[in-house]
Amino acid sequence: MITATMNAVVLTGHGGLDKLEILSDYPTPTAGPGEVLIEVRACGLNNTDIWVREGAYGTDENPDEVASWRRGQPNSLTFPRIQGGDIAGYIVEVGPGVSRSRRGERVMVDFSLYNTETESMAYIDYIGHGRDGGYADYCVVPAENAYVVDNDLHETELATFCCAYLTAEHMLDRVRVKKGETVVVTGASGGVGSGLIQLCRARGAIPVAISSSGYEERLTSVGAEAVLIRNSDSLSLQFESAMPGRSVDVIADLVGGELFPDLINLLKPEGRYICAGAIAGPVVPLDLRTVYLKHLELHGSSQGSRAAFSNLLGYIRTGKVQPLLDRVYALSQIHRAQQDFISKQFFGKLVVVPDRFYDASKPQSTTEVLIREPISN
Repeated sequence: MITATMNAVVLTGHGGLDKLEILSDYPTPTAGPGEVLIEVRACGLNNTDIWVREGAYGTDENPDEVASWRRGQPNSLTFPRIQGGDIAGYIVEVGPGVSRSRRGERVMVDFSLYNTETESMAYIDYIGHGRDGGYADYCVVPAENAYVVDNDLHETELATFCCAYLTAEHMLDRVRVKKGETVVVTGASGGVGSGLIQLCRARGAIPVAISSSGYEERLTSVGAEAVLIRNSDSLSLQFESAMPGRSVDVIADLVGGELFPDLINLLKPEGRYICAGAIAGPVVPLDLRTVYLKHLELHGSSQGSRAAFSNLLGYIRTGKVQPLLDRVYALSQIHRAQQDFISKQFFGKLVVVPDRFYDASKPQSTTEVLIREPISN
């Protein structure tokens, strides 16, 4: 039975964790034309949630100004807003124009709002920013964004994929990564980084991870050919020792900050650099002589195209990529979940589930979270 009100985490403005209000009587949304109502079973956490809450994106004129996501476009974020884009759950109702046969489908949501029929990313938005997302018992999304996933993966596992792996796949598309190329991945223990490693392997490329110490074994287990340690010896020397005779074709950077010049220097002539994050600092030094003398390509990337999502869905269905679920929290534990996310002391993804599907008596891992049986059609 769909209730008139629901539990939801509501972002009320830019700022600290106090701007996330946990409500038990928020109005349950209704599916409009071309939309579906999803009973949320799990929703993954992402860097974008934190940065949007903090207003940490800056502007072209002032990188320190409080501003939301997506420069150069009209701001689509209004308050209150329910965040959360990595949604997995069941369709419980449909709006006009959507077949009632879709009720009961188990779905994974493509969180991108493309706003155009083309593959251009110039006007893209996302669920949890331009419209309400999945940090709630229910959410409404365009029917075309809800994809059936019939496999053995848990909903908590499905919620690890979309934002991280879609971002990663689009990064690899934009810099044309192909079989046999060497790709150095920063922030490799996080959701996007660990996704990049698996997706490199899926297309026959050779990933080399950069990470803090302590993650070497896990990164190797998911496909890293070698692991370079941040804040240790020279990256160039570490790479030469770990990968003798090879050169770096692509840098896939999620970190930025003081590491940036060393990354650029790692690239071979005609190498490609792509950035989809700047968790260690968005403003970096760049010697333009290195760029033009080595004929380098510099790319930016955010989210992913329909084609990238289609590729990702194929990898999930065929088992070419695996979920990396570190911890699961009840939705009402969102403050603690975000604090743990900010600490970066995890491997893969953190996920929240609505409280009614959460069992605090069980260890919170991929296999031991209690989720109830699917709803009937």
